[in-house]
Amino acid sequence: MTGTELIGPGVSLAKLLFDVAKSGGGSIFQAVGDQAKAAAALKKYADKYTDRYGAIRLLGMRQGMPLELIYTKVKFLDDLSIRQFLSLETLEQTYRKTAKRRFQIQEPARLDAPKVVDDHQFLMVLGGPGAGKSTFLRRTGLEALKGEKGVFKHRCIPVMLELKRFNVDAVDLVKAISEELANFGFPEADKFAINLLEQGKLLILLDGLDEVPTANLNTVINEIQNFVTKYDKNRYIASCRIAAHRSTWNRFRDIELADFDDEQIQRFIQNWFHADLDILTKTADKCWETLNDSSNDAAKELAQTPLLLTFLCMVYDRTQGFPTNRATLYRKALDILLEEWAAEKRIQQSEIYKGLNPDLEKVLLAEIAYNSFVNDQLFFTQQELVEQIKAFLADTVDKPKYLDGKAVLDAITIQQGILVARAEGIFSFSHLTLHEYLAAYHVAQQPDLMQALVEQHLTDDRWREVFLLVAGCLRNANSLLEPMAAKAPTLLTTEKLKALVNWVDRSTAGSPGDYKPAAKRVAALFFSLSLDLSFSLFLSLTLSRSLSLHLSLPLPLDFDLSPGLDLSPALTLSCSLLRCLEFERIKIFKQVDFTGLIDRLEGLKARIPEGGPSKEIYQKFVKQLVQIWCAALHLQPEWLELSKQEAESLEKYLSANLLMVQCKEAAVRVSRETWAGIEQRMLTVEDGERDNG
Repeated sequence: MTGTELIGPGVSLAKLLFDVAKSGGGSIFQAVGDQAKAAAALKKYADKYTDRYGAIRLLGMRQGMPLELIYTKVKFLDDLSIRQFLSLETLEQTYRKTAKRRFQIQEPARLDAPKVVDDHQFLMVLGGPGAGKSTFLRRTGLEALKGEKGVFKHRCIPVMLELKRFNVDAVDLVKAISEELANFGFPEADKFAINLLEQGKLLILLDGLDEVPTANLNTVINEIQNFVTKYDKNRYIASCRIAAHRSTWNRFRDIELADFDDEQIQRFIQNWFHADLDILTKTADKCWETLNDSSNDAAKELAQTPLLLTFLCMVYDRTQGFPTNRATLYRKALDILLEEWAAEKRIQQSEIYKGLNPDLEKVLLAEIAYNSFVNDQLFFTQQELVEQIKAFLADTVDKPKYLDGKAVLDAITIQQGILVARAEGIFSFSHLTLHEYLAAYHVAQQPDLMQALVEQHLTDDRWREVFLLVAGCLRNANSLLEPMAAKAPTLLTTEKLKALVNWVDRSTAGSPGDYKPAAKRVAALFFSLSLDLSFSLFLSLTLSRSLSLHLSLPLPLDFDLSPGLDLSPALTLSCSLLRCLEFERIKIFKQVDFTGLIDRLEGLKARIPEGGPSKEIYQKFVKQLVQIWCAALHLQPEWLELSKQEAESLEKYLSANLLMVQCKEAAVRVSRETWAGIEQRMLTVEDGERDNG
């Protein structure tokens, strides 16, 4: 695909160029001569612009991808000022009410990008690292070159200036524009530049104000301000990272790139997997479906940032999936923000990074993440962060030369965006996923914290992802799984719960079914809980089903005896008979007379009430059904009559066992002997208590 096919400059731009040349007279007019030559000059410019800015090549991609093919329309947040008035307490409370992983506290009004560009002559585009600011500016230039064929009302010739190139004391923007025009094939570029500027025919794209070397920043800002004042008929779009933005650009409207929403993520994925084979095999649909699986919630959170969504697409492209070890995925995402992104963009790091190398910075961020997780804190004040940074650096043997905590915080927020300002003086990690990963990384690097993690947070859902990531960070997860296995039985807080688990063990031990003993025990517990008529054990029932699936014994979703909404005794009895046949088939129980059980269940048919029974009559019928099952299974019905506290204890016990299995699956390595011992003890009681009940 050529630049001509992508751009195709419109007639209106060729006429604009001809009119400028005509008004300039002399050598400018001679260089163009007529509209046909003007169109040819403009086409050459468009082709070269496309060749330089019309493709994306990031993160080690073997070849660039045309921007037009994968570009997804951006959306802007409507109002930045609201963030200035939010307190830390408000942010914490509002986030927790949303019950979502996104730190965005409310769904903002989103503005259409072309309208924003058309409505504002002076625009400052803000966003975090990898949010798509440069891509937006490049794509805006491509669209502007289409003239009347594009979406913009204003007819201007775009000139892209990458501000990181301004690394000298003297800054000459006129010269920079002239050189850009000359490099892209414009004749008489120096004279054309002046005439285009004076007549207000340029769209000047100032990319990466935050990438200007610190020593030259004030000079560049002053030069741009003076330049805009002098040539104020032109249109300007500048970009800058939010953390580096200074509110001194009076004529510019600040606008922030919004995180990608689901529609944009899906469109990006569809555009990415555009090859014929991908279309034939529906790769994009499969990638989107995989990303939306509940097990990939944290990965999908990363997809809200274009840079990290690009990374996820590259991972899926190579493996047709996402790694089961999510810690590896998040480590790579963190490294992209810490190192690769700045290196690929050739950004000159500040002096601070000469002492604060990426490995040391990761340890610092991990300590902040862990401490805040312990304190149940997702947002923190600037002063809190500065003090933690200062304390960390002061306690580091080979401490960096710079101990200015505020300067270090500024460098981290500007260069990488791992910590971001959510309101005036209030920060959080850019993604909850990175917060969790860094907290897990800290635990994995501090073996003495493993026991504390298990003792204090095993049953806390807020820490669940951290546990999984710790397992993935460790070379051998034995040191995590063994304390988890030791802690889990202590969650059985009453003799009734221990008796129930004891029955599960005794009733399945030595049974002929070809399943792991632990899987048999879980299936037996699942079925016993399904006999509860009050639905008070529904969560435990759900957890035991999930645990059974992880142990390779799938159970039907309707495998329970709870009263149906239709109050149909005949249907309930029919389902019960089917379940009886299913349990006879899988052979997880050791001493159950299924032939006699079926006979007794069949005998209930004569007791089915005629007509439509009341709820009370139906429940009485089901109670008889349950009594028959309990007698056949040698199960005491009172073991299922749990108090609220006992039900909660059982939920925690099952949740801990499920998490333990999931941690084993997330781990890089677990000793075969260690895991065999853990499975052997799963859903059992201590030997001294096995005769209880």
